[in-house]
Amino acid sequence: MRNLLSTTIVAGALAMGSLGAAGLATAAVPAGPSNVTTTINGLKADGFDVIVNRVGTAPLSACSIGAVRPGHQVTRTDSGFPGDSLTTAVISKTVYVDLTC
Repeated sequence: MRNLLSTTIVAGALAMGSLGAAGLATAAVPAGPSNVTTTINGLKADGFDVIVNRVGTAPLSACSIGAVRPGHQVTRTDSGFPGDSLTTAVISKTVYVDLTC
Protein backbone atom coordinates (compact mmCIF):
# COMPACT_ATOMS: atom_id res chain seq x y z
CA MET A 1 0.00 0.00 0.00
CA ARG A 2 2.80 2.39 0.91
CA ASN A 3 4.62 1.71 -2.40
CA LEU A 4 1.42 2.28 -4.33
CA LEU A 5 0.89 5.60 -2.55
CA SER A 6 4.50 6.67 -3.20
CA THR A 7 4.15 5.72 -6.86
CA THR A 8 0.94 7.74 -7.08
CA ILE A 9 2.61 10.78 -5.52
CA VAL A 10 5.62 10.56 -7.82
CA ALA A 11 3.42 10.02 -10.87
CA GLY A 12 1.30 13.01 -9.88
CA ALA A 13 4.37 15.20 -9.41
CA LEU A 14 5.78 14.12 -12.79
CA ALA A 15 2.47 14.86 -14.45
CA MET A 16 2.50 18.30 -12.82
CA GLY A 17 5.91 19.02 -14.26
CA SER A 18 5.01 17.92 -17.78
CA LEU A 19 1.54 19.40 -17.94
CA GLY A 20 2.29 22.69 -16.20
CA ALA A 21 -0.46 24.47 -14.30
CA ALA A 22 -3.21 22.20 -15.59
CA GLY A 23 -1.38 19.17 -14.21
CA LEU A 24 -1.21 20.70 -10.74
CA ALA A 25 -4.89 21.50 -10.70
CA THR A 26 -5.91 17.98 -11.66
CA ALA A 27 -3.30 15.97 -9.75
CA ALA A 28 -4.63 13.72 -7.02
CA VAL A 29 -3.83 14.95 -3.51
CA PRO A 30 -3.26 12.10 -1.07
CA ALA A 31 -5.30 12.16 2.12
CA GLY A 32 -4.06 11.66 5.66
CA PRO A 33 -1.57 13.36 7.92
CA SER A 34 1.31 10.94 7.25
CA ASN A 35 1.31 11.94 3.59
CA VAL A 36 2.13 15.61 4.21
CA THR A 37 5.88 15.12 4.55
CA THR A 38 5.92 12.44 1.84
CA THR A 39 4.19 14.79 -0.61
CA ILE A 40 6.41 17.76 0.22
CA ASN A 41 9.59 15.68 0.00
CA GLY A 42 8.42 14.12 -3.27
CA LEU A 43 7.79 17.52 -4.81
CA LYS A 44 11.20 18.75 -3.65
CA ALA A 45 12.83 15.64 -5.10
CA ASP A 46 11.18 16.43 -8.43
CA GLY A 47 12.84 19.85 -8.44
CA PHE A 48 10.01 22.03 -7.17
CA ASP A 49 10.53 24.90 -4.73
CA VAL A 50 7.75 24.12 -2.22
CA ILE A 51 5.95 26.92 -0.38
CA VAL A 52 3.71 25.69 2.44
CA ASN A 53 0.58 27.66 3.36
CA ARG A 54 -0.50 26.42 6.76
CA VAL A 55 -3.73 27.12 8.63
CA GLY A 56 -3.61 26.15 12.31
CA THR A 57 -0.93 25.57 14.90
CA ALA A 58 -1.03 21.79 15.29
CA PRO A 59 2.16 19.82 14.61
CA LEU A 60 2.90 18.83 11.03
CA SER A 61 1.97 15.23 11.80
CA ALA A 62 -1.59 16.39 12.50
CA CYS A 63 -1.96 18.37 9.25
CA SER A 64 -3.71 17.32 6.06
CA ILE A 65 -3.26 18.58 2.51
CA GLY A 66 -5.99 20.86 1.24
CA ALA A 67 -4.52 21.59 -2.20
CA VAL A 68 -1.41 21.57 -4.33
CA ARG A 69 -1.34 24.68 -6.52
CA PRO A 70 1.02 25.82 -9.29
CA GLY A 71 3.41 28.67 -8.74
CA HIS A 72 5.79 30.71 -10.83
CA GLN A 73 8.19 29.04 -13.24
CA VAL A 74 11.44 30.79 -14.19
CA THR A 75 12.99 29.98 -17.58
CA ARG A 76 16.02 31.20 -19.47
CA THR A 77 16.35 31.28 -23.26
CA ASP A 78 19.87 31.33 -24.64
CA SER A 79 21.58 30.66 -27.93
CA GLY A 80 25.01 29.93 -26.50
CA PHE A 81 26.82 31.46 -29.45
CA PRO A 82 25.55 33.95 -32.05
CA GLY A 83 23.83 32.07 -34.85
CA ASP A 84 23.00 28.98 -32.78
CA SER A 85 19.37 27.94 -32.33
CA LEU A 86 17.64 29.11 -29.15
CA THR A 87 17.18 26.72 -26.24
CA THR A 88 14.97 27.30 -23.23
CA ALA A 89 15.87 25.88 -19.83
CA VAL A 90 13.73 25.82 -16.69
CA ILE A 91 15.71 27.51 -13.93
CA SER A 92 13.21 27.03 -11.11
CA LYS A 93 9.58 26.01 -10.58
CA THR A 94 7.41 26.69 -7.57
CA VAL A 95 4.43 24.83 -6.12
CA TYR A 96 2.18 25.83 -3.20
CA VAL A 97 0.99 23.20 -0.75
CA ASP A 98 -2.02 24.23 1.40
CA LEU A 99 -2.22 22.51 4.80
CA THR A 100 -4.99 22.42 7.39
CA CYS A 101 -3.74 21.65 10.88
